[in-house]
Amino acid sequence: MATNYKPKNILITGAAGFIASHVCNRLIRNYPEYNIVVLDKLDYCSNLKNLLPSRSSPNFKFIKGDIGSADLVNFILLTESIDTIMHFAAQTHVDNSFGNSFEFTKNNIYGTHVLLEACKVTGQIRRFIHVSTDEVYGETEEDAVDGNHEASQLLPTNPYSATKAGAEMLVMAYGRSYGLPVITTRGNNVYGPNQFPEKLIPKFILLAMEGKPLPIHGDGSNVRSYLYCEDVAEAFEVILHKGEVGHVYNIGTKRERRVIDVAKEICSLFSMNPDTHIKYVENRPFNDQRYFLDDEKLKVLGWAERTTWGEGLKKTMEWYVKNPDWWGDVSGALLPHPRMLMVPGIERQFDGSDASDSISAFAVDKSTQSQNVVPASRNDPPAQKSSLKFLIYGRTGWIGGLLGKICEKQSIPYEYGKGRLENRSQLLADIQSTKPTHVFNAAGVTGRPNVDWCESHKPETIRANVVGTLTLADVCREHGLLLMNYATGCIFEYNDAHPIRSGIGFKEEDTPNFIGSFYSKTKAMVEELLKEYDNVCTLRVRMPISSDLNNPRNFITKITRYDKVVDIPNSMTILDELLPISVEMAKRNCRGIWNFTNPGVVSHNEILEMYKKYMDPNFQWSNFTLEEQAKVIVAPRSNNEMDASKLKNEFPELLSIKDSLIKYVFEPNKKTSA
Repeated sequence: MATNYKPKNILITGAAGFIASHVCNRLIRNYPEYNIVVLDKLDYCSNLKNLLPSRSSPNFKFIKGDIGSADLVNFILLTESIDTIMHFAAQTHVDNSFGNSFEFTKNNIYGTHVLLEACKVTGQIRRFIHVSTDEVYGETEEDAVDGNHEASQLLPTNPYSATKAGAEMLVMAYGRSYGLPVITTRGNNVYGPNQFPEKLIPKFILLAMEGKPLPIHGDGSNVRSYLYCEDVAEAFEVILHKGEVGHVYNIGTKRERRVIDVAKEICSLFSMNPDTHIKYVENRPFNDQRYFLDDEKLKVLGWAERTTWGEGLKKTMEWYVKNPDWWGDVSGALLPHPRMLMVPGIERQFDGSDASDSISAFAVDKSTQSQNVVPASRNDPPAQKSSLKFLIYGRTGWIGGLLGKICEKQSIPYEYGKGRLENRSQLLADIQSTKPTHVFNAAGVTGRPNVDWCESHKPETIRANVVGTLTLADVCREHGLLLMNYATGCIFEYNDAHPIRSGIGFKEEDTPNFIGSFYSKTKAMVEELLKEYDNVCTLRVRMPISSDLNNPRNFITKITRYDKVVDIPNSMTILDELLPISVEMAKRNCRGIWNFTNPGVVSHNEILEMYKKYMDPNFQWSNFTLEEQAKVIVAPRSNNEMDASKLKNEFPELLSIKDSLIKYVFEPNKKTSA
């Protein structure tokens, strides 16, 4: 192929994904003189195995990282002397965008902006190819004879296409304002080997392989144009070398098919009766009827579609039949309306040993990554019973036992983990046998009978609270699983900025300041390290209380049995109210750090006054000072107020600590006439 533009060092973003991996493998194969650097954060729809054809090439390098990290992007551009960027990285599944549109804004718009700014700052980029979509044009009239051309108006109709259109505006602005050499592509639907099965064709093929019905959104009359992946890879090869700076190129085909016809053809390939194996399901909130492109401009550069529909579909089917486990457990993706951002648990299987020998892996800079994901809309349809399955660690513990009861009450399938947290192979066995959608960690060491035990058993405490928790988080991340981790708020103590009885509580972003006990040290340490894992939701529990007043771990049970107590206001966690909320947080895919306490504070004396009023009018107690307490304990205790406004904003129905105590603890156990 005659070439006009000759790149030297190309950065391809998102190349462990579907289309970009085919482009990367093609360029590596055809141009050994080009150095190719891949940047991919390995999201749920990425797979290092997609890059196996390139992994042994000396001109290939893989870097695991997020395009949203400005420091990382600038570092790569400078150290790799990048002169060309092919920007594929994006969230692309429309169904997901209806459930969590903020993730699409963060990845598709903000990520693109970071790349553009890095190009402006470094001043060394000679080509920036931005990969967009035909969906930015919006819906094409059903009777339209001419397709949308590159100058047509952009009228996106869903959150996904809106973010892609927004990213295009940034690309155009940087081209005009700063003279960046930008080119934009807008493509039809692509299909072929390696595609994650949330998309229509691979989903239908995998379902047909299992003899299951193929779900059709609405009546199936929606029309789409499909291009085979290798033809699309060739189109990008042409645009890279012959595309004109400042121009837009449609990558399309005139061959259109109704969704229902695609389903029938796949049924035919598997000798299935479409009348019994096609199922009509609820449509998307908005489902464009047709996308139709004018692709003449690209043809002028010398590109043409080579693969017929029948040939491409047959190749695709044969590949999935040969590689049924390429993506691991994809049951969540095969649902009629998958929410891969809402319900984690899709395995991104790639063999680390295959990659490590020849793929250079850089450390990921997550300093700019948000630790919180905007939860799914409350208007989303409730999850089907079979769409959730919990793996719970801490069966013999108090919280772990209560979680099992909540699952039974809500008809959520669950299993308790059998492996020890610090044993990676045992955790992997648990996940492979259970196939959970979420993992809950209620295991760990708090002390026997209290935190003083940890002072004389430090290795055991580290093994359980630090090594075990980190191992579980890492295994979960490897398998795309959200980890709900029950932590502690006993990592703070009142100080000048947070005075006692001031109403100023410690927030999620505050740095722990209590180091009085070894237990608290380990919990603060692991919390800080878990910030590097974007699949973890850390719940800071404090002085847990439940309606079971016979449980020796219950804070009320403890203080009613002490000879003397201090009288200090503290934030506390009413488990009867908050543990069901933690299950709901898992369903909403909440992440990051949360102060998991009821709003407000309550003192020891106030609780014991309630106990006397509701339980035993003859109950008596006496107080002593912190100095006196220190003489009878080994390690100091944490006293603080936690700011629960973040949790309250997410769950407005959450009761204050005193109201929750009355409703969930004392009223159900009332023995007096109070």
